[in-house]
Amino acid sequence: MAPPPKVVAEYAKSGRSSCKNCGKAIAAGSLRDHPLAVAEEILGFSSLKSFDLDALRKLEATASSEQTVNELGKTDWDATEELEEKGSKKRKLSSTDEAGNEEFTKRNSPVVAHKVVAEYAKSNRSSCKNCRNVIAAGSLRLGSSSKDPRGFDLVKWYHLDCFPSQSHLLIAVEEITGFSSLKNSDQDALRKLEAAASSSQIAMEVSKRDGSAIEEFEEKDSKKPKLLVDGKKNDFKMAFSASDIKDRYKDATLPPNWKAFKTLIFREQEEGLCDSEKIAAFDFDGCLANTSVKRIGPDAWSLMYPSVPEKLQGLYNSGYKLVIFTNESNIERWKNKRQRAVDSKIGRLDNFIKHVKVPIQVFIACGLGTGKDQSEDPFRKPKPGMWRLMEEHFNSGIAVAMDHSFYVGDAAGRVNDHSDADIKFAEAVGLKFHVPEEFFCT
Repeated sequence: MAPPPKVVAEYAKSGRSSCKNCGKAIAAGSLRDHPLAVAEEILGFSSLKSFDLDALRKLEATASSEQTVNELGKTDWDATEELEEKGSKKRKLSSTDEAGNEEFTKRNSPVVAHKVVAEYAKSNRSSCKNCRNVIAAGSLRLGSSSKDPRGFDLVKWYHLDCFPSQSHLLIAVEEITGFSSLKNSDQDALRKLEAAASSSQIAMEVSKRDGSAIEEFEEKDSKKPKLLVDGKKNDFKMAFSASDIKDRYKDATLPPNWKAFKTLIFREQEEGLCDSEKIAAFDFDGCLANTSVKRIGPDAWSLMYPSVPEKLQGLYNSGYKLVIFTNESNIERWKNKRQRAVDSKIGRLDNFIKHVKVPIQVFIACGLGTGKDQSEDPFRKPKPGMWRLMEEHFNSGIAVAMDHSFYVGDAAGRVNDHSDADIKFAEAVGLKFHVPEEFFCT
């Protein structure tokens, strides 16, 4: 048998290459590779961002489950393959049966255990999902990688002592990704966790319960109202699905870490951005950054207040998740210059986040306000659609503690304010409201 081809993973240096499968251009800065290889053996694998490493491991697992890479040897996903092999021996449905028996398929699909990752934290920007405290740079952290029912891969990081071993440590510690590179003392500590989980004799029951809980969540999630845009129970509702997420906003291309959903653009979650019950939310223009409608471009901004970086870093270190909710109707309005409007707005936000050195979740409402023959866009402030989407679908199911959360914006309806959109947005959501000159200057 011929040896497998060498596989390379890298970030595209320009926009001139194209995908050999779909034929579309590969955007500059986006990840490009060939997926059929053991992820850790791909040239350039170690230099990729953590979320791209997870994406490659996901591709590896998909290829393994289809038995297309058997010649490459065992991978970290052998447990998945064994479960799928057992599942394939069960009664198979015909194509007509499958259409009418989704419940049978759901009940008889194999349950895949969480994938566990062990590594030393590269910075102090991650926090433990159990105790919510910061994981110090250089300290051992354990990650649980699982499939969210909405289609996302989620990695949750824990301190060693906080790791839920009884429900997650369902494999031998030697099979944990990164185990072999740990110090001997840390390897021994993981073996103790494994022994404790085994002695409890509840691992199998937890696995079954996790599987049924996912099914119950999906069933309830499909029946309940998805997105309540106003504070009332029976007004505008919107279903959210991963299949509705796009890489482009209409005819405009988005950078690799940005996605579009209907008339909304959002920034994908980066390493270090931890979901939390405490939300510190901000407007962008006139609040965090000094901008002007007369100036266009990713560098056409400055800090609104010198204290902004220090304030944001302090909130982040105190366990808050930082979120920006901003309106940008020019993206919708400039039909002939939409790409320019997208590049300008997203470029400013990316540069701002890089400058303040803290991870921030961002939502951009691109829709228009109320006009002739046109109702107001549900995501545009003061409508609370952006908040509802974050709260329901982008906070890992963590309930927001409204008494410990707040919103800061400059549009407060005062004499010289351009509108009252920010204060009305806070009122619709139920958040405490601050104006930026008070928040950043005290």
